[in-house]
Parts: sequence; C-alpha cells; structure tokens
Amino acid sequence: MKRIALILACLMIVFACGYANENGANKQGNEITVITSFYPMYVATINITDGVDGVKVVNMTAPQTGCLHDYQLTTKDMSLIETADVMVINGGGMESFMDKVLKQHPKLKLIDASKDIPLLADNPHLWVSVSNEILQVKNIAKQLSEIDPGHSSQYEKNCAVYVEKLEKLKKGMHEKLDGYAGRKIITFHEAFPYFAKEFNLEIAAVIDREPGTEPTPKELEETIGIIRSSGIKAIFTEPQYSAGAANTISTETGAKIYELNPGVTGEALPTAKDDYIKLMEKNADTLVKAFSLH
Repeated sequence: MKRIALILACLMIVFACGYANENGANKQGNEITVITSFYPMYVATINITDGVDGVKVVNMTAPQTGCLHDYQLTTKDMSLIETADVMVINGGGMESFMDKVLKQHPKLKLIDASKDIPLLADNPHLWVSVSNEILQVKNIAKQLSEIDPGHSSQYEKNCAVYVEKLEKLKKGMHEKLDGYAGRKIITFHEAFPYFAKEFNLEIAAVIDREPGTEPTPKELEETIGIIRSSGIKAIFTEPQYSAGAANTISTETGAKIYELNPGVTGEALPTAKDDYIKLMEKNADTLVKAFSLH
C-alpha cells in the first residue's frame, strides 16, 4: 500500500508541474507560447491576443534587429523556438531561415501572415501598406483561431477592434496624402513599394539596393542623376540604417533629407500595441511636410 501511495503521489506532482508540449517545452495548465519572428509581427500579434488568458507572446529577434534580410538564427533563438507552440512569421520570403526551423521542429505550428496576399516582385515588406497590414492581422487571427479554437471568439473580437483602428488610420492617411498622388520619391531601401502603391506615389530610385551594404559609386551617380533630371527635392532615409550615402547625395544635389520608418524596430513590450499606428501617422506627416515645402 505504501508503494502504491508513493506512486500516486509522484504522479500528482508530475501533473501539478504541468505537461510537456509537442516541442518538449514545460507548460502550466493550457498556456500557449506564441513567438513572433520580428517586430511588425509582434505588434500585430499582441493586439490579437490582448487580454487572452494563458497566451504569452514573445518576440524572437532583438527589437532593434530590423528587417530579417539574410538573418542568421542564434543559439538563443533556437532555444526560444524550443519553448514555443506557435510561431508567427511575415512570410513572403522574409524569414529565409524557416526551412531550418521546421526541419528541427516539425510539430511547431506556423502562422504565415502573408498567406494569399499578392507580392510585388517578391518583395516581402507587406506590412508597410496599411491595407496589407489589415490583411495580415486578419490572417494571424484566423490561423491562430484554428490552432487555438478555445480562444477563437476573443481573437476574432480583438482582430475586429484593431482592424477598426487600422481602417481609421488608413482613411486619415489618404486624406493627408491623396492630394500628392503621382509625386516621385527617393527611398533608402526596398521597404516602401507597397506604401507607394497604396498612396499613388512613384519610387524614382532606391539608395541602398542591397540591404546592409553601401551603394557603389556607380549607383550613387545614377541616383544623383535621377534627382537632378527629375527635380526631386527630398530624400527619405530610415532610422534603422546609416544616412551616410543619403548625406552624400544631399550634398551633391541639394535635396533635403527626411526620415520614413518602416516599423521594423521598437521596444517589444505590451504597451507597444499602438506603435504601428503612431509611426504610420508620423510617416504621413513627414511626407506632407516634404511635399508641401517642395
């Protein structure tokens, strides 16, 4: 009898300590750990999971990482992935490391925010368009509801609340920018084609054509030539990159430098829920200022 009692006591301790999920992570009750690949996915996901008990959202990459072009997974990243039930990615080719992740963790549930959204020349920067951000938010909510149906009504409600905010943002931005349709802009890298399409702007040139590398002298010369021939008076840099090349172009052409933010960096905190809305409003105001002065 003592032996049976001891076995029962051990079993009770095991169940009290939680269970191991499909990836081997220890869980308490029905807690679900959702990891996001980088900051834009984090902001969208915390809006969808806001107030949902037992759902924890963690951003995998450091909040200042920026776009995941050629990103290499770290040991810390892989350790975090081992604790996850669900991973939210932008998709569209942004997370080139996912083949490795899924090979090592075949039972990890994957949410692709780019599902069924047409790409422009294989460009993955979908979220920089408010319209696409709305589609991505809906994608995340739908796929998360399928994975975790017990909380589907909460996900759907949160999704509706956030989409309403994004629709309001979109309307306000169009009111500010529609009067400048057809304007040509020089951007720092290939983050803004979807934004330009949504607001009928034309990207005349891109300064940093290969992310993370300085433009060649020939590329600089070509961009300078475009600015001089077109009469463009503004260059738009990004806070995530050095403005060295832009400063050179500005010196040569007299074009003034402004800053547009693709929203790939920030503080990964619960209070970041409105970060996307704030930065897009600021982008619209920056464009209005640049266009109205030139």
